[in-house]
Amino acid sequence: VRGHSRVLDGTASHVSTENLESIPGKGITAVSGNERYFAGGYRFINENGIPPDESIMRLAAEWEEEARSIVYFADSKRLLAVISVSDPLRPTSGDAVRKLEEMGIRVFMVTGDNEKTAASVARKTGIKEYRAGMLPSDKAAFISDLQARGLVAGMVGDGINDSQALATADISIAMGKGSDIAIDASKMTIISSDLSVIPSALKLSRKTVRTIRQNLFWAFIYNIIGIPLAAGILYPVNGFLLNPMIAGLAMALSSVSVVSNSLRLKYTE
Repeated sequence: VRGHSRVLDGTASHVSTENLESIPGKGITAVSGNERYFAGGYRFINENGIPPDESIMRLAAEWEEEARSIVYFADSKRLLAVISVSDPLRPTSGDAVRKLEEMGIRVFMVTGDNEKTAASVARKTGIKEYRAGMLPSDKAAFISDLQARGLVAGMVGDGINDSQALATADISIAMGKGSDIAIDASKMTIISSDLSVIPSALKLSRKTVRTIRQNLFWAFIYNIIGIPLAAGILYPVNGFLLNPMIAGLAMALSSVSVVSNSLRLKYTE
């Protein structure tokens, strides 16, 4: 993560704070002396009645065009500073989106970032549909809305603000370098933070389920045929009894076939 800042006026100083409060999806607030300070998105600053500063807003607008996330700092009377945080897109992100769409998966981006930043990221990754300015509850509500329309909704996330949506989704995937709460809320965790692994993980999951069904099918067929023969069902008819050595060999071959079929998953791309 790269941070960018520019001093507009004054000098930096260190102060101790108390009564620190975190507002999920919005920002944080704390008290120092007799003054309350705020840090977060512009909506959070605006909700607390802090007027905009022309020079700060102009700088923030420049950074938003570059797909950076903006954090504002203010006291109860005015904006004091602004910083931008950028998480460079991985070269494989666009390819991951394309592969998911080829698999018939409709891709949305839901983010707490502002509209300009979200639009820029969506454009660079090839995502056609996105929602910006989403609070944690908004993300969960979006997932619930998809489910209410009869769709199977999946969610990929790595932050605290994604945990509620991850817990709501039918298929939830957390990135390995994400927050602990996101990992706890998800059903699957990708070890890396590379989105290109997700299409491969979904393909492997589908093949795993298919392999389980194949193994169960052939196991049932084997037992439906083998158990009556071993019990002597043909003995009253033609006097045939299954040799115990042949039965043991058949059992071993059954296990070998199941293991061999499962080992094919190693070659899933």
